[in-house]
Amino acid sequence: MTVSKQLADVKAKIKKACERSGRQEQDVHIIAVTKYVTTERAIEAVDAGVRHVGENRVEDYREKYDEIGTRAEWHFIGSLQSKKVKKMINEFDYLHSLDRLSLAKELDKRAEGKKVKCFVQVNVSGESSKAGISPSEVLPFIKELEQYQALEVSGLMTMAPLTENESELRHVFSELRKLRDLIQAESLPHAPCKELSMGMSNDYEIAVEEGATFVRIGSALVGSE
Repeated sequence: MTVSKQLADVKAKIKKACERSGRQEQDVHIIAVTKYVTTERAIEAVDAGVRHVGENRVEDYREKYDEIGTRAEWHFIGSLQSKKVKKMINEFDYLHSLDRLSLAKELDKRAEGKKVKCFVQVNVSGESSKAGISPSEVLPFIKELEQYQALEVSGLMTMAPLTENESELRHVFSELRKLRDLIQAESLPHAPCKELSMGMSNDYEIAVEEGATFVRIGSALVGSE
């Protein structure tokens, strides 16, 4: 199936999810996760109207970036090693995986005249297989980020468990939303924290109902190979 048809299907489901939860469709942004597909498929997504592209390996995105460039906004959604920051920091628009001060320090050091828009990654589910800080650490961690002038905490990110248990998924997503609201209430200049990056191909409709503003969709949009 073409990306255009897949995109229309995803948008239709997001629209219904917004209607069910009293939200506005334009408040939800679709990130096409292209890490498992070719550059041609990524270009097809952008040509179809996708404006946000997500990659999770510095090495893998280069060919896609060289072909697409600033036609898309680029999201780094994987775990980022500090030593690789200099290879990507001034080309990606958003980082979805800020989870330690050593990484924040390196981002601040390498940023060249621009704010680095970051999502703090939170391990809401508590699974040992997932990266991110614990919910109890979020506020203290974000307050410590104030020392890094180049960073802006745009929002929070989480990965839900791979499950069909809807109540479990809703719990994870709603807890992240509550944390976002807590940070917003602090009115921290360096952390407007308006966004929620949550929801993937298998659970994005539930994530939207619970407040997601960015959904990261790979297989349901561009496929997996």
